[in-house]
Amino acid sequence: MSKAITVVGLGSGDPDQLTLGIWKILQGASRVYVRTKEHPVMHRIAAEGIAFESFDSVYEANESFGDVYESIARRIIELADQGELVYAVPGHPMVAEKTVLLLREYAEAADVSLTVLGGESFLDQAFVRLGFDPIEGFQLLDSSDVTPEHIRPSLHTLIGQVYDSLTASEVKLGLMDVYPDDHPVVVGHALGVEGEERILRVPLYELDRLEGYGNLSLVYIPRSEDEALRAGSFARLHEIVNILRSPGGCPWDMEQTHASIRKNLIEETYEVLETIDEDDPDHMREELGDLLLQIMLHSQMEEEVGTFNVYDVIRGLNEKLIFRHPHVFGDSAAGDAEEALKNWDAMKEEEKKRKGLSEPEASLLDGVPRDLPALMKAYKIQKKAAKVGFDWDEVSSAFAKIEEELGELREGLAKGADSEALKLELGDLLFSAVNAARFLKIDPEEALSLVNDKFRRRFRYIEDRLRERGSSPQTSTLDEMDALWNEAKAAE
Repeated sequence: MSKAITVVGLGSGDPDQLTLGIWKILQGASRVYVRTKEHPVMHRIAAEGIAFESFDSVYEANESFGDVYESIARRIIELADQGELVYAVPGHPMVAEKTVLLLREYAEAADVSLTVLGGESFLDQAFVRLGFDPIEGFQLLDSSDVTPEHIRPSLHTLIGQVYDSLTASEVKLGLMDVYPDDHPVVVGHALGVEGEERILRVPLYELDRLEGYGNLSLVYIPRSEDEALRAGSFARLHEIVNILRSPGGCPWDMEQTHASIRKNLIEETYEVLETIDEDDPDHMREELGDLLLQIMLHSQMEEEVGTFNVYDVIRGLNEKLIFRHPHVFGDSAAGDAEEALKNWDAMKEEEKKRKGLSEPEASLLDGVPRDLPALMKAYKIQKKAAKVGFDWDEVSSAFAKIEEELGELREGLAKGADSEALKLELGDLLFSAVNAARFLKIDPEEALSLVNDKFRRRFRYIEDRLRERGSSPQTSTLDEMDALWNEAKAAE
């Protein structure tokens, strides 16, 4: 008994567009199965006396379309054990037809002969009825894939599988991430089907307010060269930075090197930190953009000499994030943040081994950036040393060390030690204070930033009150300013 499946496409919905060859196959088949009978051509097939079985019941028995398609494909393979059959699907078998893709995979494994014959797809009618040429640039999206990453306004865009108003709502929200709310879109129902076709042009915000969505519905957005639509794309940012650095671009940008804008990267980072401290989202958005520009400029400089580009940077980051989060993307587990951090550190070490960077003579402290601010660097150095047991057992020992270093600083000052010696003693004291902060699980950089802000507020209070009196810090006594300091402290 021959185990063979012939897959045919039922076209976009107009029975007159069904090919003669497929009509003959359907009429001559002893067993015909259709994915769904909810298709205009099925009325003509039934009228011709062609017997068939549908898989519509499978939709009711499964919770997701993925499960539906999986069940249908496996059932078709099982039925092929009983002899030749014809499996008919809406449209073209290789356009937005998941069951056929699965059949191609399963048939080979089950030693079943599979023949796929074409048919008019909904794309053919879309090109004709909506009046655009795909050679101008065209993309086809599933309704579940309408995200900013996939949407390219410079291409004609068709969105299929828009079954109902809920799906239309999800499509609308996805499109609104790129297009303005009132951007014109086209909704097509049963394109090319006589008596059923409807083509509606509406503003985007009305997309889910329309009625009549079903199996033959789609959404179309004509291509646009409007620069405003590209403003939110990463590709446009990359293009702009390239133009700025190219001949004929900005003279200042063209002259810059890694070294010349090194300080800008640091400055922009601190400006971002300031917006975080101020809890100012609008300002943060702007400053994050300035920081991103620095990354783009450094990447563009390397792209110009052929070492890497910003997409290589992104690729490397994606790979690192996946590799260092085995509890998310792999088989490991992490019940809390501490376990997640242990996984990160373990995978980081594994990463070094794979790159050949783990040398016996390397120091555990080598990973601390040389140019970090000293307070932050001390915190990171101590954390790395503590991981291998070089640490106090309890916070009281850290406090005792602070007292010891403070005593040595006083002693040095009393004995007339030179400035270099006093500088080292003061450094020891600060280093010990950082150690205590680590035991208290307080970032010393953040703690000192808070105190800096507090000092600025109170000192500004002193300046304001003195100004009201017609005075200033320069013309006031310490006692006067100290009294105002205490007022500011009490007010807080």
